Amino acid sequence: MPNDFVPILILLAVAGILAVLALVVPAVLGPKRKNPVKLLPYESGKIPFQSPRERPFSVKYYLFAMLFALLDMVVVFLYLWAARVRDLGWPGFLGVLLFLLMAFVGYIYVWRKGALEWD
Repeated sequence: MPNDFVPILILLAVAGILAVLALVVPAVLGPKRKNPVKLLPYESGKIPFQSPRERPFSVKYYLFAMLFALLDMVVVFLYLWAARVRDLGWPGFLGVLLFLLMAFVGYIYVWRKGALEWD
């Protein structure tokens, strides 16, 4: 059983090493010339005319992003369930129906609260 996880551990180790290299190598080997134009804030091709502290983002952007992440997790769980659907049998089917029902009720609640409205 532990031998089944060795490829996953190797993948995680390689991914971790590559992530650290992607952060360290440009910091060490990259150019260090600072330019006032480079240090200006940049937003969608325009220089902002206000500080972000004067005009904060609405909480709805963050709420929408969290809902999108939750939808992604539901899709990932459905893929995992679909890969093992024959082995799980009826208890697995009933479990995924309960999971989908809870997700559906949650999204109906969010919809009723108006979190998906862009006013």
